Amino acid sequence: MVYQPETYYLEPNRHAPNSDLPVLIYRDCLPLPLSEAKSKELFESHAWIQGGTWGHISTRHFHPNTHECYGVFQGESTLLLGCGKNDTGGGQEIDVRAGDVIVLPAGTAHCSTQSSQDYRYIGVYPEGAPKWRNELGKEPIDLEVFRQETTAVAMPKEDPVNGPDGPLTKLWTA
Repeated sequence: MVYQPETYYLEPNRHAPNSDLPVLIYRDCLPLPLSEAKSKELFESHAWIQGGTWGHISTRHFHPNTHECYGVFQGESTLLLGCGKNDTGGGQEIDVRAGDVIVLPAGTAHCSTQSSQDYRYIGVYPEGAPKWRNELGKEPIDLEVFRQETTAVAMPKEDPVNGPDGPLTKLWTA
């Protein structure tokens, strides 16, 4: 089965470069039974490597040097994507729940605005990517500098859910 993602395009703003590439949300696609171990196994089979396991992170931030993927294996959360600092202009709120996968292109601002107590996800990064760097976008950023950095980030070898012929590889290279 090939899972098709929802796509969200986010404009750059004074606190986050965001990306010309779409954010991808794959619904209810993690292997059962839902667990950190099963999620890790799926992602690693498609060249995405675990960076850690987290829950609710309310600090708005972005990673200019790598793409990021979440595999939600417990609970639910409302993610705020695309905005920075305290303004939400241009942002997109998206509800996610156990079983969902979220793929964030380099430079995409993100945080959780509310989460269930048991919300947990595995964070993975493309094989060969550098360790992620957090930027908080607290002051207006130098958009041109960050856009140059984010557009230079290498494309992942595979879609984290579907593998080498998955939608990510088509949507992100079109």
